[in-house]
Amino acid sequence: MTEAEHRSLERLEVRQRQLRRGAVLVRENEGAGELYVLKRGMLMSYVLLDDGSRQILRFHFPGDMLAVSGLVYRRSPETVVALTDTVVCPFDRAEMTGIVTEHPRLAAIIMAVNQMERVALTDRLAALGRTSAKGRVAALLLEIRNRMRVLDKGIDGTFTLGLTQEEIGDATGLTAVHVNRMLRQLEDDGLLSREAGRVTFLNEGALARMANYTDRFSGIDLSWLPAAR
Repeated sequence: MTEAEHRSLERLEVRQRQLRRGAVLVRENEGAGELYVLKRGMLMSYVLLDDGSRQILRFHFPGDMLAVSGLVYRRSPETVVALTDTVVCPFDRAEMTGIVTEHPRLAAIIMAVNQMERVALTDRLAALGRTSAKGRVAALLLEIRNRMRVLDKGIDGTFTLGLTQEEIGDATGLTAVHVNRMLRQLEDDGLLSREAGRVTFLNEGALARMANYTDRFSGIDLSWLPAAR
């Protein structure tokens, strides 16, 4: 990126706000205000269903832009909660006006990232309808590991999951008891092992085939991006 593009992005991270695990950053149906960049930690976004259950939509990692729906809606369509102690950088949506006007390439990149998120949600929706419970859990583990590997190239087959079985269940449409059973079956099948909160993939190819998983972080084509101004 150019120096001007770097400065434009840095302006989004001038202010910082710390959140403890479990703190609500944005609440569903409340007024949408600021947008955020996740600086450190991990968050999740979810919606509450009519029966009181929770459907987790996304897990967020450092570098992600949060509450982007505030550019479109007056009220937030989802709740965003800290899964760990986190640091977020709030910024006014007027900052996006400047980016779109002054740096169309940055605006195009943000659009591309949002498309990647949309495809990830589409994959999750398809998995809920077409794969087994064991396949859904396997797909989520692969997705989380691949997101972490974007940030840390040293991560390979072993990583710290950082999610409870209830959270895994709320992302895959399963109960915590069912998630526990599926994880044990994946271990019994020789596909992964678990120890002290860390997961190790023992047969990633078989795990991906079972989950009908497509790595959306490979095959990205950004050759169409406009030149920097």
